[in-house]
Amino acid sequence: MMSAIVSPPAAGPVAPAPSLSPSRRAWQRFRQHRLGWWSLCLFGGLVLLSLGAELLSNNLPLLVRHDGRWYVPLVQTLPETTFGGDFETPTDYLDPFIAAQLARPGNFALYPPNRYHHRTINYFASSPNPAAPSSENWLGTDDRGRDILARLLYGFRVSVLFGLALTAVGTLLGVLTGALQGYFGGRTDLAFQRFIEIWSSMPELYLLIILAAVFEPGLGLLLVLLSLFGWMGLSDYVRAEFLRNRQLDHVRAARAMGLSHGQIIWRHVLPNSLTPVVTFLPFRMSAAILALTSLDFLGLGVPSDTPSLGEMLAQGKNNIDAWWISLSTFAVLVLTLLLLTFIGDALRDALDPRKEMQP
Repeated sequence: MMSAIVSPPAAGPVAPAPSLSPSRRAWQRFRQHRLGWWSLCLFGGLVLLSLGAELLSNNLPLLVRHDGRWYVPLVQTLPETTFGGDFETPTDYLDPFIAAQLARPGNFALYPPNRYHHRTINYFASSPNPAAPSSENWLGTDDRGRDILARLLYGFRVSVLFGLALTAVGTLLGVLTGALQGYFGGRTDLAFQRFIEIWSSMPELYLLIILAAVFEPGLGLLLVLLSLFGWMGLSDYVRAEFLRNRQLDHVRAARAMGLSHGQIIWRHVLPNSLTPVVTFLPFRMSAAILALTSLDFLGLGVPSDTPSLGEMLAQGKNNIDAWWISLSTFAVLVLTLLLLTFIGDALRDALDPRKEMQP
């Protein structure tokens, strides 16, 4: 008796793989760019560490227990008499007497990994300043006795936050002016172009020197002055994208349907013109950090008590024998600019529509 042959059921149509959005495909291309991706991770980690600098490098203990009472010196200004001292002045936790009091049985003090703030001067140091790297000061001290590691950590944070602020303001102004020029064209474009030609011919460095002599130098003044000149490069890129995209069919259709200029710019032209903007951001940020460093090196930037990479480079120039000042500062500056450059290169490749996603 022959057994019936059962044929397998016919396979149904294979469902197509879901298509990815352009932004998702760009993100995957960025992830495949190993150098850019790991540069972003490393740079983000360094920024997070610098934002918590007070917990990593500080002359104040994080937590103190003395004579049965608990204190948080980070948020409390405690006089020396609290720990058995003779004066009502703020406690110097580097004082050997205070350290001995906190080390007594029953007492407790939790210190940050690096026991120096960027303003801290150790009056009880065993070596003259500037001191070479040691177990007490891991990267040495500057000519005033301040810890180099603490100055680098806080100075990196100042540079990054300044670069982010200057990039944000410059991007906003550049996109706004470039969009107006490219979308409306004609007399509007012509007027803006002539204004940019005149404004770009202003001696920016001379203005900085004059205003630094009149006003007290500070990050706010530098941010305003550099923002007045930092938007023109991006404006040209955005203008070119708007001149190209305003002629697309869907933009003409939106105009024929009666949409307002603001709606057309915001919904239809701007999203298709952001590729050069996003690609421009890391390079703009690196230029902002380099500008702040250069001005601080020349003495036209922030006050001397503010931690700054440029001020530390100037100290290294004035103290050639103290090689650890220039070497460590130069290493941090080069690493920061390299990471931003690698991130910018990866963004440029990820947003290039001619690049196909690798399997």
